[in-house]
Amino acid sequence: MAVTVRIPTQLRPLAGGASEVAVNGTTVGEALTALDAAHPGFGERLFDDRGGLRRFVNVFVAEEDIRFLDGVATPVTDGTVVSVVPAVAGG
Repeated sequence: MAVTVRIPTQLRPLAGGASEVAVNGTTVGEALTALDAAHPGFGERLFDDRGGLRRFVNVFVAEEDIRFLDGVATPVTDGTVVSVVPAVAGG
């Protein structure tokens, strides 16, 4: 299933400057793994050593934070937009 992953500005160099990348997957995790396969380097920035999302990475499906859905197991269908949003901190 074709899923669109929106890439934040800081990570666009990994995707050749693209702001969106189409990948296949039936879950958010599969889509993000496919993103890393197509554009190596995303995996180490998105996932920790145990395979979970890094805590400073926020992922949204249709404007919903996947932490309040099924996490990386959240299902996606053809045409779903997955947005990767790095956390912002400051003081």
